[in-house]
Amino acid sequence: MTVAARHAPVAAPIFRTDAFINGRFVPAQSGRRFVAVNPATGQPLAEVASCDGKDVDLAVQAARTAFEDRRWAGLKPSERKRILVKFAELVRAAREDLALTETLNMGKPISDARSIDVRATADAIAYYGEAADKVYGEIAPTSDDNLALIMREPLGVVGCVTPWNFPMIMAAWKFAPALAMGNSVVLKPAEESPLTALKLAALAQEAGIPDGVFNVVPGLGEEAGAALGLHPDVDAIGFTGSTEVGRYFMRYSADSNLKRVALELGGKTGFVVAHDVPDLDAVAEAAAAGIFFNQGEMCTAGSRLLADWRIKDELVERIAAAAQKWMPDDPLNPEAPAGAVVSAVHQKRILAAIDEGLAEGARLVVGGTAVREETGGAFVAPTVFDGVEPHSALAQKEIFGPVLSVIGFDGLDQAVEIANNTVYGLGAAVWSADLGAAHKVARRFKAGVVYVNCFDADDITTPFGGVKQSGFGRDKSLHALEKYSDLKTIWTRL
Repeated sequence: MTVAARHAPVAAPIFRTDAFINGRFVPAQSGRRFVAVNPATGQPLAEVASCDGKDVDLAVQAARTAFEDRRWAGLKPSERKRILVKFAELVRAAREDLALTETLNMGKPISDARSIDVRATADAIAYYGEAADKVYGEIAPTSDDNLALIMREPLGVVGCVTPWNFPMIMAAWKFAPALAMGNSVVLKPAEESPLTALKLAALAQEAGIPDGVFNVVPGLGEEAGAALGLHPDVDAIGFTGSTEVGRYFMRYSADSNLKRVALELGGKTGFVVAHDVPDLDAVAEAAAAGIFFNQGEMCTAGSRLLADWRIKDELVERIAAAAQKWMPDDPLNPEAPAGAVVSAVHQKRILAAIDEGLAEGARLVVGGTAVREETGGAFVAPTVFDGVEPHSALAQKEIFGPVLSVIGFDGLDQAVEIANNTVYGLGAAVWSADLGAAHKVARRFKAGVVYVNCFDADDITTPFGGVKQSGFGRDKSLHALEKYSDLKTIWTRL
């Protein structure tokens, strides 16, 4: 079945297209809108409110009023828990609607949207809901004639700026712990994929989150995003996106009120394979999934395969064969292993990076082209380069697409040196039959998340984030609550 035939009869969800401010869906003050596009067809989906500084100011004012009158922060933690758990249940109940919206808006396979994105979004909201009444204070060990209470309390207004590759999950990783701590939230979703964020706003209201506590301002990054980053009444920003834009948010903080900024930025994961791995087929399958899943649009994508020279050629051959299983298809096809990249603009960026790799002299093993061009969509074939130099653009730049760069090494010491030789420090992996050696290598990686004999293992209970130019601050786990709260000491002389 063709893409046009499959998409034509789809009863598309009823999209929310206005901003959500103070409990109401409202158009942008300017009246301007931008077009949300289906990247699998290149056709428009909806015209979405294009918020700017005026809209952000209204949202921040609503959030501040809600915080100061304590309509949310003043609730018993057990009541916030009840509402957030109900929010998670409503997300699960709306699985089909949310999954279809996500797929149509950003191009990922519908099977992934259902089984991964909606599930993980609901799980994150429920997890932090359950955590809301389990945050304890402390008593400092001072002296018998003093009582020093150490309390953890919400910051106030939290801005959440999220990317387009996992629109719902990344949003939930930020707003759920912020809400659990009693903050008010202004969410600015990526302009490429704003539609599920607006649906989540309606579900939050249905769950019982009071007006003004959860606001969504879709818009362009240079307008809505910048306004949120510069706003003097925003207490903290949680941002996931490129390192380039992360630098802007650091500047916005310095140029405004020194608001807290937590950044989860780019990555260039080193996927290290020692010569003694017992099952090259399993490694090849993991390496292919690590770079081709979600069309390679992952900050932790295993984009640099570092293989011991003794097994490199054989491993590359097997990965090239495995790559064929990841050929993109219509995202609405339940059997599609991969879908469209998020936009035609991003497709051009990926293809330009491939051309740069060819110009540098790397050997193209498989892929390297746009595919399914007859659909009008933005699809890129799974691509593998061998003979990549560690200092080349292929090995250093984050491509954020289905492009694997293979580099040979001689011994694990050299592998660690090559893996760490990048400005990024988000993820790393090591595969070896010698578990002791693997763990010694894992400790030497300059990365926030390291996988040993596996890849992309994930659970909401473990912190996620990076070092170096991959940012700072952690999403997920109970540690995320620390980003959206502050310590206060109350000292009493007895």
